[in-house]
Amino acid sequence: MRRADRLFLIIHALRGRRTALQARALAETLGVSLRTVYRDVADLQLSGVPIEGEAGVGYVLRKGADIPPLMFTAEELESLVVGTRFVRAFAGERLAEGAQAALMKIEAVLPPELRERAARTRIYAPVWRDEYSTAFAARIDRLHAAIEAQLVLRLVYRDEAGQASTRDVEPLCLAFWGGKWTLGSWCRLRGAFRNFRPDRIDRLDETGERFATGEGRNLDAYLDAMRGYYAGL
Repeated sequence: MRRADRLFLIIHALRGRRTALQARALAETLGVSLRTVYRDVADLQLSGVPIEGEAGVGYVLRKGADIPPLMFTAEELESLVVGTRFVRAFAGERLAEGAQAALMKIEAVLPPELRERAARTRIYAPVWRDEYSTAFAARIDRLHAAIEAQLVLRLVYRDEAGQASTRDVEPLCLAFWGGKWTLGSWCRLRGAFRNFRPDRIDRLDETGERFATGEGRNLDAYLDAMRGYYAGL
């Protein structure tokens, strides 16, 4: 568990309690040592979180000084819920799971009226996990990981006319265009930026090579090139 997640869960566990919560109970819940709980609580206290108590006694949030709930308007919260639904429907499994976990953490500290509003939103992005969509989500995860690790990829790619070619590319970003994904890359074959649709990739291999982004062929340069291209249409 990440330290940021532990700190969040400690505050959430103490919220609204009338009796002290033992450090041992926190340690068992979080799956960490007592020493880790003591250190995390001390760090929270130093950062201004109004936690009272000490080792061997237990901890409570100071009476009358409970941390206020996250200040979202109804429209802001609905945007988060809808965004999470779209990520779950169209992104890879990695981002979908992350979005759902983040939303659960937000909802855990919302006042009841906003939590109910979140559940009532009527904008959906249905999730269909047939064999194709499951495989496609895995491909998005793989491309995402290659972008983060700066891995050179070898693609067997079909163009709009169905002609196949082999390309070594330096993947820079993924973009979703309301129904279709594109992979923004530096194409070594063409010596220029190119967009590739993941659904037209017949084969995807890692070459084992990592690339270094330099001036003129990094993400900023790619975005400038795309802005110039679409401005000229």
